[in-house]
Amino acid sequence: CPNYWHFSPYGFCPYGCRYCYLAGTPGVKFSPSVKIYVNLPEILLEIDRIARRQLKPTAFYLGKLQDSLALDPITAYSTVMVPFFAEHPWARLTLLTKSAHVERLLDLEHREHSILSWSVNPPEVSAMFEENVPSIDERLEAMRRVAERGYPVRAIMMPIIPIEGWEDCYAAFTKRLLEAVPIRRLTLGGICIYRSARDLMERKLGTRNVVSERIDRASPIAGDGRARYSRSLRNEVYSLIIASARRLRPDLEIALCLEEEALWESTGLRGSMGRCNCRL
Repeated sequence: CPNYWHFSPYGFCPYGCRYCYLAGTPGVKFSPSVKIYVNLPEILLEIDRIARRQLKPTAFYLGKLQDSLALDPITAYSTVMVPFFAEHPWARLTLLTKSAHVERLLDLEHREHSILSWSVNPPEVSAMFEENVPSIDERLEAMRRVAERGYPVRAIMMPIIPIEGWEDCYAAFTKRLLEAVPIRRLTLGGICIYRSARDLMERKLGTRNVVSERIDRASPIAGDGRARYSRSLRNEVYSLIIASARRLRPDLEIALCLEEEALWESTGLRGSMGRCNCRL
């Protein structure tokens, strides 16, 4: 994973995704509540200071430790952040979300300095693992609406979960996504889960769920402490989705998330290394 800047005006997330890696992080373990931080002006001042040192367009990512838009109906933070980044010569905003709350964004001046990225999965996977989350239909509609207003839109398909019949499921959904929304970049990733987050998932789904069973057949935990599917399964899944996407959008930027160099090589994406969801 390349270095990048990220910031947090929120803590944790109100959604109930059963595979959530945040649930296993120390900050959530010791303070398992959704938090709204009230020092956004100070955060933006620090972003301004850092960005002016870079002297080139630099992404600042909101979505690593929270959902970037889930609480926007309460805070209206987007109405502060998007204009700030629109006016800034170097700072660029990247938002990651599963939310459909885009109303506040539609009439803001953005100058394409705010990139909106949605976490998506086929409806079959979302129904099994994403509790209290806007539906895929709602997310695709939100993506379409902001794209019509000129925002750069991306999608990240992660964690890809190879349920029974996953080949047809993901091929069909990739086609639906690309026909519905003019995304500029697609990023793919498998499960990357800490032991503590896996324990929480198994309390909800039992130990014989499809994620745990796939991990159990896989290689040992990687050096970053996360469990993943086997390299061969990841290669198979990525290759199918990439081929499905290329049939519709040969020019589409495609990247991988939290993956080793061998997978970038085997999927033909080596030239895209470093141009993934969180970066420009």
